Amino acid sequence: MRGDAPWAPRKLALPFTSTIDLRTGESTVAEPTIENYYSEDRTFPPSDAFRSGALLTDRSMWEEAERDYEAFWARQAREHVSWFEDFHTTLEWEVPFAKWFIGGKLNVSYNCLDRHVEAGKGSKVAFHWEGEPGDTRTITYAELLADVERFANALRDLGLRSGDRVAIYMPMVPELPVAMLACTRIGVAHSVIFGGFSPDAIVDRCNDAAARLIITADAGYRRGAPSALKANVDLALPSCTTVEKVVVVNRCGVAVDMVEGRDVWWDDVMAAAAPSCPPEPLDSEHLMYLLYTSGTTAKPKGIMHTTGGYLTQVVFTHRYTFDLHPETDVYWCAADIGWVTGHSYIVYGPLANGATSVLYEGTPDTPRPELREGADPGAWRKDRLWDIVERYGVTQLYTAPTAIRTFMKWGATWPAAHDMSTLRVLGTVGEPINPEAWMWYHEHIGGSSCPIVDTWWQTETGGHMITPWPGVTTTKPGSATHAIPGVFIELVDDDGAQVERGGGYLTITRPWPGMLRGIWGAPERYAETYWSRFPGRYFAGDGAKLDDDGYLWLLGRVDDVMNVSGHRISTTEVESALVDHPTVAEAAVVGANDDVTGQAIYGYVILRGGNEASDGLREEIRQHVAKKLGAIARPKAVIIVPDLPKTRSGKIMRRLLRDVVEGRSLGDTTTLADANVVEAIRTRAADASQED
Repeated sequence: MRGDAPWAPRKLALPFTSTIDLRTGESTVAEPTIENYYSEDRTFPPSDAFRSGALLTDRSMWEEAERDYEAFWARQAREHVSWFEDFHTTLEWEVPFAKWFIGGKLNVSYNCLDRHVEAGKGSKVAFHWEGEPGDTRTITYAELLADVERFANALRDLGLRSGDRVAIYMPMVPELPVAMLACTRIGVAHSVIFGGFSPDAIVDRCNDAAARLIITADAGYRRGAPSALKANVDLALPSCTTVEKVVVVNRCGVAVDMVEGRDVWWDDVMAAAAPSCPPEPLDSEHLMYLLYTSGTTAKPKGIMHTTGGYLTQVVFTHRYTFDLHPETDVYWCAADIGWVTGHSYIVYGPLANGATSVLYEGTPDTPRPELREGADPGAWRKDRLWDIVERYGVTQLYTAPTAIRTFMKWGATWPAAHDMSTLRVLGTVGEPINPEAWMWYHEHIGGSSCPIVDTWWQTETGGHMITPWPGVTTTKPGSATHAIPGVFIELVDDDGAQVERGGGYLTITRPWPGMLRGIWGAPERYAETYWSRFPGRYFAGDGAKLDDDGYLWLLGRVDDVMNVSGHRISTTEVESALVDHPTVAEAAVVGANDDVTGQAIYGYVILRGGNEASDGLREEIRQHVAKKLGAIARPKAVIIVPDLPKTRSGKIMRRLLRDVVEGRSLGDTTTLADANVVEAIRTRAADASQED
């Protein structure tokens, strides 16, 4: 049912007005931590028709978890996961280090593949894969298992053993989940690197993890043309001190350099490998994978996830968040496996649940070749996602608010041209969704009948933490609603006192199975980053609000990590890349509101003496950041300024820089060392081109 009052932006009166340095825990009174939130009174309860077939329609699981949450998670682990040896202890907790399901032995690939084949479901489709050029593959569980066993043996033939680490830098092709599952089969930890990242990112991640092997492809298709991958690996390898071998998938047939003795083709190692590879029983706390995420220092953090707890949380949340009926559903998470969303909700959760999923290689604005009109990709149809939903009969669609805002920009005529009546649950991931986008998604994609599950979680949490469950929760557009059963969330103020209504810092008060086990090679950094600000509580820098109905509203980050298209990017990393340019002396980066990407990156730079500002130099500096960090980190605009607004203590007042690019009136400038600098910056910002 839809309420009468629309959402409206308001100023957030947080119970704190300080900025927290997550490294030191010190606060400095300067600028609002988060400036806006939405007031929303419209509500959407589950329909009677949906509830009649839903897996869960009451709050019994929350009640069970409240009574004994360790027993609750033990039951989920035993019901949803197959164990070679049962665990004897559910949880061992010494803040901030947790161990779950101690004594248990299991294998992730067995849970994702073998048990379904053994149950007679080998002919069930695991993936409907579609390449951007329109090529397709239908892959059954039995076929996927056969490929995983062969590639696991190929890894062993290449010298990999349990406990080793490998890097994976691939497009969205079936060989990517095959490689991941093969690693889990023999106890090798994988580090998947997003295919849009630069050679420098490959170097950083391979060296930090001491990766012995890289699995890549010649290229992947993107917007109608091959996008090179092996060439980037080649540029990185001279600086990758531990990499011994490179396995290359021939996806696009482009010419690549193959170094004898180091580089091998995927097809060749598969042909030479034995077909049978029994799954290795692994300890519940065996390292499963590393995934690197931006930090508040320039060095990315290698987030560690282990086997038993992670698998328990992703299989459980995938089942109930999406109300999964694996016998009939066709599920699609339209993310990239290079991010944690793809790990948890394309590969491990869906396969462990025996689901049939869609896997798509390309972009939503690249139609099948027979539907492309003209040579200009910008003029092509923008309905590839809706075309896929219609042709495969997708029942659950999970995508990002950034994508939804882009679809809104493209217009409702594209989805309206397709029959998407098979959809029954919609999901969002990566950032809070604004109510206008929520309503558009509800009306134009869900036909005003699909529940929307707006999920909050992080690379660090492993799986969903706050989300509606579609048969239970009355939703509000823009609110992630409530914590899932077995997860305990509290908001606190600057002093760590609980906030029961209004805004505060989002903290987690008890350990959960899918939680990160640390930062690779840096246990002190792990404790300091996540557990030092509020002792005994996990805090990763998000602000949130509790409304009068007890609904949670995520308000964004309170540190200096930006959220661009759902991807967390450190201001420090971008500033370091800017200063790396030979003409730049100093830089400051802010994330400003953007209608499409949620936040856009703006870089303010001071030039070294003897250099003159120009449009050409601004563009050169932008592209330099893309070269250093990848296109996702390229600033929307580079603004060359004579100075930066700083307090007398030397702190850059980023709030003023955000105000300038967002066109707002400036707040208090009395603490500036030089108040005149703001007007100079405003003038330069007005002159700067908006390149993207």
